[in-house]
Formats: sequence, structure tokens, C-alpha cells
Amino acid sequence: MNKNKEKLLNSRYRAEKRFQFYGKSAIFLALLFLTIFIFKIFSTGYTAFQKTWLIVPVTFDAETMYLDENPSKEDLKDADYFDLALQTMFDLDKSASEKQQNDLKRMVSYFFEREIKRELLNDPSLIGKTKDVYLTASDDLDQVFKGNYPRDLPEDQRRVTDYQLKIFDQLVEQGRVESKFNLSFFTYPDSREAELAGIASSFMGSIFSILVCLVIAFPVAVLAAIYLEEFAPKNRFTDFIEVNINNLAAVPSIIFGLLGLAVFINFFGMPRSVPLVGGLVLSLMTLPTIIIATRSSLQSVPPSIREAALAMGASEMQVVFQHLLPSAMPGIFTGTIIGLARAFGESAPLLLIGMVAFIVDIPATFTDPATALPVQIYIWADSPERAFVAKTSAATLILISLLILINLAAVLLRKRYEVKW
Repeated sequence: MNKNKEKLLNSRYRAEKRFQFYGKSAIFLALLFLTIFIFKIFSTGYTAFQKTWLIVPVTFDAETMYLDENPSKEDLKDADYFDLALQTMFDLDKSASEKQQNDLKRMVSYFFEREIKRELLNDPSLIGKTKDVYLTASDDLDQVFKGNYPRDLPEDQRRVTDYQLKIFDQLVEQGRVESKFNLSFFTYPDSREAELAGIASSFMGSIFSILVCLVIAFPVAVLAAIYLEEFAPKNRFTDFIEVNINNLAAVPSIIFGLLGLAVFINFFGMPRSVPLVGGLVLSLMTLPTIIIATRSSLQSVPPSIREAALAMGASEMQVVFQHLLPSAMPGIFTGTIIGLARAFGESAPLLLIGMVAFIVDIPATFTDPATALPVQIYIWADSPERAFVAKTSAATLILISLLILINLAAVLLRKRYEVKW
């Protein structure tokens, strides 16, 4: 009999060890796949955080810019910099043919005229002088300098000509090509040119949308949860509402996009592709999450707090808003932040309300046309250019980092204000 008990006990211990092994193995595999995923994205996207510059000598000739002697600040702003910019590139090879001159012009972004203008506006004393100016290299030469462009292909299969590679190699030998931190990736809006495309417009669109979502979803969800948990009578109608709230929390996000398209845009006639509508749609999606989190937090408050408040003569309203709600607030904030983090990473509902448009301006208000960071990633991922592949991964890294910070804030907030009962 004792041997049978010992055998059963040993069998149970072995089963527990196997269970622990399976659990540790699952955690290890999850971390391994996550590491591979992050490494793959980083290895593809880290080059987007560097920008290639061509350092080109520019002679600020007043006659070429059609300027008089001693021009004013306004004259400098209105001056014609196009001929000067072209001549600057043509001077890299004074014997270039017309076709080669066109190749020289395409070695830099179309933004090079404004970069020369900005240099002169910062220092008007440059008129009549020559200075080395940093010009943004084209996205193809940027990829060449980063080693991502196949140079061994035949010329007719490359976007970069042999002549451009020859001039570029000469500039590299002269030390006139540099790679610096790509600040414009964070400060520029989207662009058709990969070397100029940034996330500023999509990031601000996400911020405006989340602010609208927070302002609408948080008070409505908290008040709805308080009513359902503390004041609503328990009958079939409230049971029906509770079941539907739980079901809405599991509804695919694209359904909320269809709802927003039908209600906010088609019925109310609100403009497409604006953060205001995006925030309204995201608030519909976030409401069930915050309601459920708020009700759970209220339920976790010990009954003794309610009973003590009632015993001291407090009304039901005072009990809820002066005792239960403050005690449940850490859990409510945590649920709200997690709901907002989900909304921040959503793209499907925003696609349906038109926030997939190509936006070249940074939105300044809630009604300016805008897109969102997840949608920007979707747009770039659809582009075949190699530079946009790197920018897609870089934007994904930024989005993941922001979501990690948001969720970390939720954890820290809960630990900081959580009450131990």
C-alpha cells in the first residue's frame, strides 16, 4: 500500500515538473520569437535613422538669383534659387552633356533648391561667396551609400546610372558624402520621395485622434460603468446591456470603422480623413474596454468601505464618488491606458473613414486632414522602393516603442497607486 502511495506521489511530482517544463518552454519560445521579430525589424529599419548628404560648393551669385545690390530679407525670400541650384549641380562636371546634366540633377532630392535658400536666409552675407552646403542625396544614392543597392546589375536594370555612380564615387573620395542622424524622419511629413518622407504628420494625427478618444471615451465609460454597477436595477434590460458591452469588446475593429463611416460621415456629414472623426471612431472601440475595467475596479473595492460610509450617514452618491471611485481609480486608469494603447495601434477603422489619404502637411487642429502612424506604416509597406522598406520598419519600431511605453506607464501607475486591501 505504501509503495502504491509512493508511486502515485512520484508520478504527481513528475507531472508537476513536466508542467513547469512546458510552461518555461512556452515562455522561452515566446521570447525567442519576439526577439527574432524585433531583430528582423531593427536590421531592416535602422538605416532609415541615418540620412545621406552630398556636400556641394555653392556660389551665391546675385545675378543668377536676379537680386539687386544689398537685397532685403524679403528680396531674399522671393529670389529665384532654381537656376542657382541647377548650376550648383552642373558644376560638379562642367563637361557633362545634356543627358548627364539631367543625371546630376537627379542625384539630389527636389528639395535641394529650398536647402540652398535656407542657407542664404540664415546668413545673407554669403552673397558673392562660395560655401559648402549639405544637400539631401536622392533615395537611390542613399541606398548605395548604405550598401543596400546592388551595383553589379546591368545599368538598364538600375535606377542609378553608371555616370551617377562615377560622380558619386568621386564625391566619396573627396570626403563630400556624409551620413548623419535623420532628424527629418521625425520632423517632416509624408512625401513621394523616400529621402524626404517623415512621420510628423501621421504622429500628430495619432495624437489628435487619441486626445479626442480620451476626452469622449473616459468620462462616458466611467459614468456608464458606475451606473450599471451601483445604480441600475438588476433586470433583463440591464442584463442585455451588459451582455452587449462584453460582446462589443470582442468585435473586430473594422466593424467600428464601418459604423463610423455610416454614422459620422454619411449621416452627420462630417469630413473624411480628420482626427476628429478618427477619435470618435476609436472612442466607440475603446468604450467597452474602459467600462469593463471600471466595473471590475469597483467590484474589487472591499464592501467594508461602502458599509462604513453608509454607517456614517453618507448618501449613495457620496459613497460612490467620495469613497468607491477614488479607491478604484488606479484600476480605472490602468484599463483606460490599455484601451488607448490598443486604439493607438489600430489602423483598420481609420482606413474606412479616409485617413489613408496622402497628407503632405502636418495637422495643426482636430479638423485638419491627417493620417495616423499605423496607417502610415500601411501606406509605406505598399511602396516598392527599397528606401520605403527601411522606413516602414523604422516607423514600426517607433510604434512598438510607443506602445511599450504606454503599457509600461499603465503598469507603473497601477503599482504606484494600487491599494492593498
